[in-house]
Amino acid sequence: MPRENTISSARLKLALAVLTYAVAIGLALWVVDTSVRGAARKSASAAARDDAAIMATGLKSELDKFSLVPLVLAQDPQVQAALSGRAGDIRDLDRRLETLARQTDASAIYLMNAKGDTLAASNWQLETSFVGSNYSFRRYFKAALVTGTSTQFALGTVSRKPGLYIAHRVMAGGRPAGIVAVKVEFDALEAHWRSASDGVFVTDRNGVVLLTSNSAWRFHVAKGSAAAQRDPTLDRQQFGADRLPPLELGLTGSSDRLVEAPLLDTQQPIPLDGWVLHLLVDPSSQISASVANARFYSLLALALLAALIGTAVFLRRRRKVQAEQVLARRTQTLRDQLHQANRLATLGQVSAGVGHEISQPVAAARLFAENGEALLAAGKLDDARTNFDRIVGLMDKIGKITAELRRFSRRDAPEPEEMPLATAIDGAVLLLRDRMRSMDVTVTTPSAEQAAIRVRAEPVRLEQVLVNLLQNALDASDRNGRLDIALAADAGRCFLTVSDSGPGINPDVAERLFQPFATTKADGLGLGLVISRDIMRDLGGDLTVQPRQSGAQFVMEIPRA
Repeated sequence: MPRENTISSARLKLALAVLTYAVAIGLALWVVDTSVRGAARKSASAAARDDAAIMATGLKSELDKFSLVPLVLAQDPQVQAALSGRAGDIRDLDRRLETLARQTDASAIYLMNAKGDTLAASNWQLETSFVGSNYSFRRYFKAALVTGTSTQFALGTVSRKPGLYIAHRVMAGGRPAGIVAVKVEFDALEAHWRSASDGVFVTDRNGVVLLTSNSAWRFHVAKGSAAAQRDPTLDRQQFGADRLPPLELGLTGSSDRLVEAPLLDTQQPIPLDGWVLHLLVDPSSQISASVANARFYSLLALALLAALIGTAVFLRRRRKVQAEQVLARRTQTLRDQLHQANRLATLGQVSAGVGHEISQPVAAARLFAENGEALLAAGKLDDARTNFDRIVGLMDKIGKITAELRRFSRRDAPEPEEMPLATAIDGAVLLLRDRMRSMDVTVTTPSAEQAAIRVRAEPVRLEQVLVNLLQNALDASDRNGRLDIALAADAGRCFLTVSDSGPGINPDVAERLFQPFATTKADGLGLGLVISRDIMRDLGGDLTVQPRQSGAQFVMEIPRA
């Protein structure tokens, strides 16, 4: 229907508008999110670089403090005397180193001769004392003898605790006489890192984690390719393990925030043996806050825009709906007037036959009345009574015809109701019976049992369609032709078929048969079939033409009650 097509088109346009708006919102939020994420990540990265620089400076200051201890002790007379064997009591040196270690927070300070034997140590009273141990295998010992100073981070062979060894060569008579070493442990610094950051670790030039806020990361290799190139013997001496596993950080931040962002690995070089400080920062909180604020303001702006657009669309749609309602009322009025005009035109076509149907009973009634007067005068009361009974029968016949005419011409069609199909079939045949007789057309109709099937329709409009089809069939038929009204049904519909014995419908005409003003009659308007199909579809059915070898055949589809 035109109105249904208009509504469907409007709904499609509305759906497309909503979809377009949703895509626009999604695109705007994506652009905002991307921009805000990038800006927040840059800000977090800049802050992380500053924090990493501060941490690196603090670590360097700590290392510089301890680097001075072996340098000063290497020039100390008591240390040189101990290496030359001139010291009176080595325990005095032990106690001095013990005091110095306590004052500087060093883990251990000890003195080794040129062979690597430990002569004195600050931990001389502990079970883990270095005194008597030989550390000539240590890289820092060998390097310090050659270059004068060296450092090495390693796992303690006695304490089994990791630390940084800072060594300085002691010269006597122009030759290396021994090594003064300081061991520094970073437990306090690592504890501070643990409480102040998401993760901090320091790697050497080969990517081995030395210092870390997470002890599980220590002595892992941050560079995966370096693990296969390492010497297991040296690793066992330095780190206490033949194989150093790769460090798997899983650089992903917290998943309980609005935004889950990768951790930032900010690196800061330390001027000591290729050390690099790595600061891990989770930017999710900062990015989440920025994204949340941006989304709020974006959605607020979009909501205001949507409200303005919605108000404009609503006002426009309301005006359009009001215009459509006015147009629909006018269209319905025109359709009703057109249907009524079609009925009156049909009534005009059958009026001559109906007049003949009425004139015959009227003439016969007059004759029976005149004869009745004569019979009454002659005293033949029984014969006169018979004549009067015949007159009553003729008047009933005339009343039935005139009642059908009044019902057919009525303008206000009733609401759909349950009705036997015989009502429409009998009424249509009654209106056209005289024309059928005058053309000697043979008419076959469904049996009374078939015609009793009940349908849901408007009796007058259903009869109007059937009269139109029978009229067209009579126009197409010759004298002594044949006209068939057949009925079939399924569970939900009835199919009333009107067939004639005329020349049939040209295929070219059949394609435009239900288009307005398409007709094969010289005096036809081409609206009868259009109106008939319109009526049937209003009733919830349809009207179609069926191909046939001879004659024309139309099928009325009617909903069952």
